[in-house]
Amino acid sequence: MSLKLAKEVLRTEAEGITSLIDQLDEQFERAIELIMNCPSRLIITGIGKSGIIGQKISATLNSTGTASFFLHPVEAMHGDLGIVAPDDVVLAISYSGETVELTMLLHTLRTRKVKTIALTGNVDSGLAELADVVLSAHVSREACPLGLAPTTSTTAALALGDALAVVLLDRKHFEASDFRRNHPGGSLGERLKTRVSEVMLTGGNIPQVAKETIFFDALAVLNEKNVGAVLIMDNDNSVIGIITDGDIRRLVAADTDLAGLQLTDIMTREPKFIDADLLAADALSIM
Repeated sequence: MSLKLAKEVLRTEAEGITSLIDQLDEQFERAIELIMNCPSRLIITGIGKSGIIGQKISATLNSTGTASFFLHPVEAMHGDLGIVAPDDVVLAISYSGETVELTMLLHTLRTRKVKTIALTGNVDSGLAELADVVLSAHVSREACPLGLAPTTSTTAALALGDALAVVLLDRKHFEASDFRRNHPGGSLGERLKTRVSEVMLTGGNIPQVAKETIFFDALAVLNEKNVGAVLIMDNDNSVIGIITDGDIRRLVAADTDLAGLQLTDIMTREPKFIDADLLAADALSIM
């Protein structure tokens, strides 16, 4: 019984996220442009479970190149509103779109001409009416059997926040090296510090053969070094190509006569190179 319900919860929440795909429209594009053109910060606000989701979205934005912070709407209406600058953009999260504290805040921000984005499950709500841009995060039902606890709706809001963050990351050409500067600690930070020179093969460990080598001798080197590829070298010891174990499998599948093959006929010419001082994560992204 427990497993059945757990699977139903996951299925319901997955369906909720998938339903957002058809809800994406020009409003999402407008939100991206508004944030991209913002010379200041993206402020996230929300109350209750939506506020917790807002804090996670803000954290993701900060780590991926978009300056952000979370502002509690109640505290904002009691003095913290002074932290909002005219050039900021505010993203307000409320599934119902009728949260009193948020509508009060957006009304005040509107009088100050601060640009706002509403992320809500009700595009006809008071919050949506006050916002400059409205992102729909409507779901058909909550995963909670009582239909009361925010479950599918908060998952959908978080996923839409991730979509914003990732699109902004792409638009800003944010790379692994940028991420590393924002994330120096922990195992992830340590992994992002690793450079190509620390993990690459050198000297006799590099699988390489001369271009005149017969196919089966090259295959023996590939198997001996066990790295999944062998470099093909010219007479001046420069790399002119590469053959991978995937290339070999495709030849076998095509019933190719392997004995008569020339390495230069089957190798991939002009393979990609990367500087040894670059991050290993950058090399992995190219691969």
